[in-house]
Amino acid sequence: MYLIEKNRVLDIAVELRKDYDLFGPIIEPSTKQVFFDSIDEINEIRLSAPIPSNPPKLIFFPQMEKIISYKYDKVSKNVEIEPVFNERARALFGIRSCDLMGTQCLDRFFLGGEFVDEYYRNHRKKMFIVTNTCIKPFKQCLCVCTDSGPYAREGYDLNLTELGEYYLVEVGSEKGNALINRMSLKKAGKEHDNEKIKKINESIGLFDKIAVDSKAWISRVVNRVTTGLLEEEFWESIGKQCFECGACSFVCPSCSCFNIEDVRTDGSGHERFRCWDSCSYEGYSRMAGGHNPRKPIEDRRNKRFFCKLSYSQSKKYLRPGCVGCGRCAWVCPGDIGLPIVTESIRREFHKKADSYE
Repeated sequence: MYLIEKNRVLDIAVELRKDYDLFGPIIEPSTKQVFFDSIDEINEIRLSAPIPSNPPKLIFFPQMEKIISYKYDKVSKNVEIEPVFNERARALFGIRSCDLMGTQCLDRFFLGGEFVDEYYRNHRKKMFIVTNTCIKPFKQCLCVCTDSGPYAREGYDLNLTELGEYYLVEVGSEKGNALINRMSLKKAGKEHDNEKIKKINESIGLFDKIAVDSKAWISRVVNRVTTGLLEEEFWESIGKQCFECGACSFVCPSCSCFNIEDVRTDGSGHERFRCWDSCSYEGYSRMAGGHNPRKPIEDRRNKRFFCKLSYSQSKKYLRPGCVGCGRCAWVCPGDIGLPIVTESIRREFHKKADSYE
């Protein structure tokens, strides 16, 4: 552990920029919204800003990405296929612990199975991650419910925690250690680690009561979603509120659904793109013959919450699929973000319990 003065913390970003394309939280001047974006000027970075509106996954799992170029010669029947890999190394500076957990979910999805996604791995193996401890929660936060915050435990190269006039810098990898050694920082002591723990406990105490009260309820909701204890009428009521816009999927740090599109360029040339998809869309589950096993919107909403809160997903991700960032509740025009649905399931349970008395 090391210490760096608060007014010097962006020196870490300066060092990173020597070897990486740099991305971090910035405030968009016209809307005053926070976005995770490429950094033109180091002073644009705002470590104290709220959680960005967009998840950092778009840096290493882009919303649209060319993955293959190919040509087919009809005369010779020759096919030329050229995989397209992005060769740029990228540094994510100042991501929150919930987004780091989302990254780990994506790692297990794309890299943790029998088949490894080479394009995703190409992005991840050249990435540097600097996490930022949340010393206070923001309005939509519920990471205490999903065990994903307010601080990072693993998976980072460096972790920053604000301690008054200093930041505590924790090293989580050899890459992180090499960078810190270039900066000759002062070593931190046990008292600074204790101060960090105090800051984290204070942060947890500042969460809204509904977030704290819902912590035990996440496991209960997992049980009810997995075992089908929720009535069909419940999902129908949720489905009626859904606009099928896909916003919840696009802002979720752990959503991994994608589609593949082929586009003709010139003559015999084609390009293959990967782009984000969403289970909100009616066409998501439509098969080639036109049959759609999940045509009703309530079936697709059921699927989304099963994906985020079920035993099978927890087994796959080694944790719930929801990381508690609260973005889905923030962007949903139908007011059915995951924390709101969790609370609805809670009320449904109490309503049934009261009817048995």
